[in-house]
Amino acid sequence: MRNDSIDRLAKRLAESVPENIRAMREDLEQNFRSVLRTSLARLDLVTREEFEVQEAVLARTRQHCDAMEARVKALEASLDASPAAASAKPAKKGKKKAKKKIP
Repeated sequence: MRNDSIDRLAKRLAESVPENIRAMREDLEQNFRSVLRTSLARLDLVTREEFEVQEAVLARTRQHCDAMEARVKALEASLDASPAAASAKPAKKGKKKAKKKIP
């Protein structure tokens, strides 16, 4: 938050004080300004510019991820469609039946 915004907010707060306390208006305005700056500094905020930069990075990353997913699907489809894939399938293993010997 910019200093002029904090100053305007502190001034509005000071103006909202009842008439009988207005004599202390300048003091209150300074205190409001100080409290607002301290409170806002404690918050873990980023600037709009930093946010927009990270948003752009995320959008590019998402595009790369989508492209990679499409490539993987295409590769999987080509592997499934190739004749070698059909012959590479393992044979089913079943239980061998023991032959009975007839005496």
